[in-house]
Amino acid sequence: MSFFGPSKEEIWSDVAHELGGEFKDGGFWGKDVLTYQHGNWEILLDTYTEKIGEVCYSYTRVRAPFVNRDGLQFTIFNEGIFSPVWKFLGAQDIEIGDPDFDQKFMIQGNDPHQIEQLFLDQHIQGLLIAMPNTRFEIRDDEGFFGPHFDVGVDELYLATSGIVKDQEILKSLIELFARTINKLVDIGSIEIAQANIILR
Repeated sequence: MSFFGPSKEEIWSDVAHELGGEFKDGGFWGKDVLTYQHGNWEILLDTYTEKIGEVCYSYTRVRAPFVNRDGLQFTIFNEGIFSPVWKFLGAQDIEIGDPDFDQKFMIQGNDPHQIEQLFLDQHIQGLLIAMPNTRFEIRDDEGFFGPHFDVGVDELYLATSGIVKDQEILKSLIELFARTINKLVDIGSIEIAQANIILR
């Protein structure tokens, strides 16, 4: 423990131990990773930094690859000052029929019916509402610098601002992924088979 309280490594390790996951300390040059096995799916938490101009921004991200049965894609993020501009420019905004939730989030996707079934889940709604500055989506892959997935394999992906060192938020992130995976299985969007993709 440092003078400023427990380090990120200590906090993440404690969460992994409590939930039955695994924490891998990357050391000075490597990357710290918290993994949690939820059925056939590995949920992975880590952090990354990107530089925009002269400013560096840090994020905590969560990822889980899966076999996508129906090609469902979505992106959901907090409504902000730029949302009206995006809507004016024609960006899609799927509403699920819950006024409070629809006011808080902007949703884009390719299957409004499946997306409505997913985000009408009260547990998923509550977990998302408790996490500001969050972008949650299904991705084809991670682009040029990330892993490339086989045909039919996509990735559940979330990024939130800052390095999360609150144990309850970390546990909520894992719960959000577990509940979302379960719901996607229920509505027929996720194949129960393993994706056979290792994220590191």
